[in-house]
Amino acid sequence: MRLRITFAKTEAMRYTGHLDLHRTWERTLRRARLPLAYSQGFKPHPRIVLASALPLGCTSQQEVVDIWLEKQESLSEIATRLNQAAPPGLGIIEVNEVAPNLPSLPSQLEASVYLITFLDPIPDLDSRLYQTNQAPEIPRVWRKKPYDLRALILDLQRLPDDENGCQQILVKLAAREGATGRPEEVASVLGGESSKVRIHRTELIFLELD
Repeated sequence: MRLRITFAKTEAMRYTGHLDLHRTWERTLRRARLPLAYSQGFKPHPRIVLASALPLGCTSQQEVVDIWLEKQESLSEIATRLNQAAPPGLGIIEVNEVAPNLPSLPSQLEASVYLITFLDPIPDLDSRLYQTNQAPEIPRVWRKKPYDLRALILDLQRLPDDENGCQQILVKLAAREGATGRPEEVASVLGGESSKVRIHRTELIFLELD
């Protein structure tokens, strides 16, 4: 049985990295007493696949994970157990069964959408947004490798300020294998310091989710 679980990663888990999130899911599934299916090989491990790594320090309202069970279980019972077992910061939104032969989640991911909030005002934000949208390329370096950030920005727009008067933008970034845009890089280009921005993933966009 292959399950596709949509969940939120909230403030309590904002500084939980990708590998630790994977371990958190494994512990949660064990606490929920679900019959996990294991991989083959010398060191079998539970079959758990997250759609996409969320940058450290970010929160999200739509993360997706696939897990495999050894036998059929009631979806409502699974959802109840997961809600009871999930730690603070991990919110179960939806549990569905999907066909076992579907392609892997990461291979179907096309883009991610992020809400970026600037805690300190950027006086020329509108000008920076215009320049970024009009730029033919934006050279950046990530892990000593040069790349063009502009090619990964699919949409970039200003939003109304939040209830605290903080400036906000919405950015849609490519999230394909070997071509993944990073929201903190966009924030940096627009003048935001890493410690003075909040990044929240609002949506994962798949080529084929069902």
